[in-house]
Amino acid sequence: MAKKRSEPRKPSTPTSFEQARDELFSHILRCGVLEATAEHQKEWFDDTMLYLADRYEELDEQQIADLRVLGERYCRPVVGRNATVGVDA
Repeated sequence: MAKKRSEPRKPSTPTSFEQARDELFSHILRCGVLEATAEHQKEWFDDTMLYLADRYEELDEQQIADLRVLGERYCRPVVGRNATVGVDA
């Protein structure tokens, strides 16, 4: 049986980094960046990072760079296996 909490949970306020990350992922999905060529993705990320840096002024350069890494990883295709696993393997 679960213990009852004595006090209600307080809603947590997302940090600026978390808000910017969520906004970036939302933009990626809405703008069709996943289907774009690598060259167009780079251009899109260059522009979008400038936008996010202006919008979230409290983020430092390292955090903006971290956001870009997260976004670029999100856009990478899933790596499939080259070899099939079977009974005879």
